[in-house]
Amino acid sequence: MKLIHCADIHLDSKMNSNFDKVKAKERKAEILHTFERMVEYASDQQIQAILIAGDLFDTRNISASVRNTVLFCIENHPVITFYYLKGNHDTDNFLSGLENVPGNLKLFGSQWTSYREGNVVISGVELSPENVGSACASLVLNAQDFNIVALHGQEAESNSKDKMMNIHLKSLKNKGIDYLALGHIHSYKKGTLDARGTYCYSGCLEGRGFDECGPHGFVVLDIDPVSGSYTHQFIPFARRTLYTITVDITGCDTTAQMAGRITSALQETGCETDSLIKIILAGGLDVECEKDMDYLLSRFGAQYYFVKIYDETFLKVETENYLFDKSLKGEFARLVMADLALSEDDKKVILRYGFQAIAGEEVC
Repeated sequence: MKLIHCADIHLDSKMNSNFDKVKAKERKAEILHTFERMVEYASDQQIQAILIAGDLFDTRNISASVRNTVLFCIENHPVITFYYLKGNHDTDNFLSGLENVPGNLKLFGSQWTSYREGNVVISGVELSPENVGSACASLVLNAQDFNIVALHGQEAESNSKDKMMNIHLKSLKNKGIDYLALGHIHSYKKGTLDARGTYCYSGCLEGRGFDECGPHGFVVLDIDPVSGSYTHQFIPFARRTLYTITVDITGCDTTAQMAGRITSALQETGCETDSLIKIILAGGLDVECEKDMDYLLSRFGAQYYFVKIYDETFLKVETENYLFDKSLKGEFARLVMADLALSEDDKKVILRYGFQAIAGEEVC
């Protein structure tokens, strides 16, 4: 039996924390399309089941187009069984008003629910304030089966602020679990549960912000129910990849030199043109350096799908350079540096703006 484990798809996410309205709308559509592509992948690879371990949706108010697209994917692939366990973002709105739930859509609830496919048993429970303390302890499995258990929550060791979402892995040890399919953490993670089983977070299908950088996708299990053995493979599947790249521009005197450093860093990282990139500029710069942030953003924004740049550099002042300088710039520098009411950081900023003004540059 072949099965996909996915989670945290967050369909209908607003996507407005980084993007303008046009790109937010585009990214929402891309995430929905990635879900469709995953289902087509399952069909092409003759995968029998898709297990969604929570947060299929991001909001209570699901748009009609998203709802209808998901239902169409399920109904149009009757040979694939969809196991859908709701997460903390999901509600009952997805199926409200629907006369007939598709026969290949299997749901879970506040009590343990199990589904059998031959020797493979898929069990799951949706955590709530009422059952979070007792759910894991009440799980009973047949050790002769290949047992997949689905939960949506965070390992208790991770100190989730939402105690309802805490999953104590210790309480699931020695229960006969072969594969613990988890959702809620948005990056892929796999570990040992006990001598028999493993636990795995599949991560999200698409990164939505720069706290979700790197590859994203789903997990494919290929299970031999007779021997109890299986293979486990993470499949990178996101339409776009997010990167956060820190670029040290220490010693650069011009915008062109800074652009060169950024270009080298992007090439070394292997960023493709359809990537989303956050560039953090770091290091020390001379107070007189020429730095045009608008140009850098325009230059690299035209090269990649989305770019944002943070300036975390600090200014350096070589005071001895101005002690005997008889120019207007030297006189200005000596006046600023002699002002005891100003902090060292304030002096650097004032010097930078003053030098730009003296040179006839736009002050920014």
